[in-house]
Amino acid sequence: MSLSPRDVVPLTKARAQLTELCDEVSAGPVEKLITKNGESCAALIGADRLEYYHRLERERIHLLLLHEATQGIADVEAGRTLTVRQVRARYGR
Repeated sequence: MSLSPRDVVPLTKARAQLTELCDEVSAGPVEKLITKNGESCAALIGADRLEYYHRLERERIHLLLLHEATQGIADVEAGRTLTVRQVRARYGR
């Protein structure tokens, strides 16, 4: 989703119109970018959308972990591993 200029809100305006902005983001797929001194500082999004973003992030983390586990199994099968003794000998611990 791309932001339109009307979705960029200065902090002073956001303070004055927080109720209206909350109603907007709760009603539909709208996000507001809050700016302070012309720089983005926060975003206002609906709670459902935030939960969706959190679910996506958890899924991404799970996929990364699965990829790393698969790579680890492939490394073991290909003999690209070291024993604890070999690691200690190599790195002096």
